[in-house]
Amino acid sequence: MSDHVDGPRSIGDPSIDMTDLFAFTSPENPGRTVLIADVFPSAGVSAMFSNVVNHAIVVRRIEVAGLGEAAKFKPGDQEYRFNCKFSALERGADGSKPTQRGTCTLPGGQELSFVVGDEKGASTPDGTFRIFAGLRSDPFYLAWLVAILKKFPNLLQNDNVLSIVIEFDTQKVLDPAKGSLFGVIAETSAIPQPRGLIGHEPPRFDWVGRPEQTNMRLNNPAMEHADDVRDLWNQMTPFALAEEFRPLFQKRLIDSLTNWDMRDGKADWTAADLNAAVNVYLDDFILFDVSKPITDTSYFEIEKATLHGKPYQTGGGRTVNANVIDIMLTWMVNNDREFLQGGATQATKPGTNTFPYLASPNTQIQTAVESVDLAASPDKVWALIGDFGGAWQPLIANITTVGTGVGQIRTVETIDGKRIVERLDAMDSSQRSYSYSMLSGIQATDYVGTLNVSPKGSGSAVEWKVQYWADGQPDIIVKTVVTTLLKTSLESLTKRFGAAK
Repeated sequence: MSDHVDGPRSIGDPSIDMTDLFAFTSPENPGRTVLIADVFPSAGVSAMFSNVVNHAIVVRRIEVAGLGEAAKFKPGDQEYRFNCKFSALERGADGSKPTQRGTCTLPGGQELSFVVGDEKGASTPDGTFRIFAGLRSDPFYLAWLVAILKKFPNLLQNDNVLSIVIEFDTQKVLDPAKGSLFGVIAETSAIPQPRGLIGHEPPRFDWVGRPEQTNMRLNNPAMEHADDVRDLWNQMTPFALAEEFRPLFQKRLIDSLTNWDMRDGKADWTAADLNAAVNVYLDDFILFDVSKPITDTSYFEIEKATLHGKPYQTGGGRTVNANVIDIMLTWMVNNDREFLQGGATQATKPGTNTFPYLASPNTQIQTAVESVDLAASPDKVWALIGDFGGAWQPLIANITTVGTGVGQIRTVETIDGKRIVERLDAMDSSQRSYSYSMLSGIQATDYVGTLNVSPKGSGSAVEWKVQYWADGQPDIIVKTVVTTLLKTSLESLTKRFGAAK
């Protein structure tokens, strides 16, 4: 998923996980450049930037050093580096929401401080730089089951990320007269600490250049038995891949792109063209030219033109609304012979034309509802399922309770090893209904469930509804977990009481 959950290390700690990178000309002012780095996939309301991680966006000037089969992009030595660090949460006054602050060290050494979540962002006194950091709707969308190349609804629907948006005066900062083509990466690394007695921090936790370098090319999901090299890649030095590891990554990319080429049963790539593409991919950064137009469709045009031996016509880059997955799949699978359109055409919320360019976070409560009509009377059904601590559900291995009545706590152990803790919030036996809230066990907040039995014809109807906000996992995963629990449980009632006729 672009660069989401791209290896065991980042899966274990989402706060270090770089999910995306964007580079484009500001829609508000063509004289300004926008760089955006996203971190923390499926961030919920409680997500915060880690205060022990340095979040960096790094730009270098690039030279086209070869065309066609010798295509090559050579980075310059000078870095334009933006280092952003964040504080621990500060307690809010009088019960208000806690505050997190950040400071970004700019390429010239100047520091700019800001408050996380401030929609206006913060600017340097001369207006050269402007920064925003906070929770936003995830602008990325993936509408394929890529392992089998099957269209699917957006797998990141309703998801959020933590975003760092940096906008600056292009002329003052990048001096395009010296060369207008640039490459950009984003990375997370450890803030230096006193050396411990055992071990040391890795050189970096995660980094991202072009979309899907790790999850779809280095870790092609159709190559089931290939070793996972993503964590090794994520510790390489951007713009300077270690020579001793180059053969390893080169072979993996050749094998992966060969596999992608044959996904439709047709070979569209010659060996020479594929090798040239691999050499371009080994130098992994988003290319953007500040002297040319950057649009929603210009992503990867610079690389393609160079590989075709032609001058590029656009500014490349990557806008918030660029359809990068379909662009990349089309190129890898059939060399642009036929466009491959996935099962969605935009993210949950499209980007905007005004600062900070990413849409507001998704805060709408999601709902999962299942129901079943039974042949038994409401009282008979309620006698079984009306006990908050009753272990009638087939996916439950064990259930224990503490207390009685409203406020009772039940701990559910599922047959697949999950441990879910819930609290009884309301009980109305006369109406055969109770509601409860989840305290832990499913990655969601504001999780409230209601179970209700009502008369229907000569039998009864059972409805089970859960409302929640996914937090720390994609909404599609949380919804699948919740829906499976509800549906399987209610289906077991049909087997026990019979379906209504």
